[in-house]
Amino acid sequence: MHPAFPRRRLSLAALAAAAVLTGCASNNNVEAEAEAARLAAAAEAAARLPPPITLNDSVAQAASVYVAFTRDMAAIEGGFADPEAVQAALRRGSAYNPEQLSRGLVAYASILALQSPEFVAGVRQYAAHQATREKLVADIVADPRRASYLPGAEAGAGLIIATLRDDIDALGRAADAVENDAYAVQASYDARRSWGVAHVADREGRLAAVKARSTEVMTPSAADAAGLFAAAHSGTGLPVSGGPRRPPYPPAVENALALAALAALGAAGDNARANTDALQNEPTGQRCLNMSKLNLFQCLAASRPSYEDMFCVGRHIVRDLATCTRGAAMPAAVVTVSDLVPVGPPIAAAPPPIVISPAPPPPAQAPAPAARPGIDVSPTVRLNTGAPGPD
Repeated sequence: MHPAFPRRRLSLAALAAAAVLTGCASNNNVEAEAEAARLAAAAEAAARLPPPITLNDSVAQAASVYVAFTRDMAAIEGGFADPEAVQAALRRGSAYNPEQLSRGLVAYASILALQSPEFVAGVRQYAAHQATREKLVADIVADPRRASYLPGAEAGAGLIIATLRDDIDALGRAADAVENDAYAVQASYDARRSWGVAHVADREGRLAAVKARSTEVMTPSAADAAGLFAAAHSGTGLPVSGGPRRPPYPPAVENALALAALAALGAAGDNARANTDALQNEPTGQRCLNMSKLNLFQCLAASRPSYEDMFCVGRHIVRDLATCTRGAAMPAAVVTVSDLVPVGPPIAAAPPPIVISPAPPPPAQAPAPAARPGIDVSPTVRLNTGAPGPD
């Protein structure tokens, strides 16, 4: 065979192979371009979607501290069976940290706001566009009151205020039961009188123990924290109800709405702990709870019989918790009067006044008898009547 024929066949085969490779490369380029276009379209579509609701777990844990302690205090009832039952209630009620409880109130209120579909939807309408979302987040961080005027904020605030009012009412009923029992146990017909009027054993030791427990860190409830975390992200799971409330709101509610708004914007996750921690600071409630602790210490220092310890529990633990929650989260009453509207014809000038002789002074009253020296007035009577204590 002529040598040129094999070389020609090889050249044709090489050309065919090159054509196949060129076609494959062309097809790969088309596929790559199509894949890149698909990915770009998906990224663009994802950029138009708002981020998911995000709230870090530390907020749920803080909220669980308030929820668990408030529930426990609302469950305290009168009818103590013996002195140890009184001391057990005292140990339970004194074991709270004012700062943690105050922060937990705001954290819990923020999760209540996230149970409002109106509030969540109103905030999330600003979340789809990245620049708008980031601007709103920055505005809320700079001024938390900004969240109080977002669409749906009135509905979120209404859930917060109504739910916390239910807590306040439950605490008030428990305080009434304990304080009334402190009076009942003193009655001669009460079978508990024998120990109710007897002095508490080791009064100094029990006061020192109460002060020590007041400095301990409260442990979050794992079950409550898990439920609150789930409720924050799902918008359901907590028994809430209440109509809308218009601003202005107390700082605790303002901070709670701000914290909830950041969560609805996807900006309250683990990388935003600095912002969510700062929004839980609420000085009004914390100052009130700190003062309550001091009043509790003073009450126990003056208390001698068990019925006075009962009164200290009811007044300076259970009732003060209700009072501090009300002061931190309930709007102050607003009283308005209408403008002066003249009615009827102009009033003629009044005639000159008739001078009447001064009325004789009232008869002097006998002065109240002074407290006899050496007779102590119990804290129960003193706190309810204002009677002076011993010198």
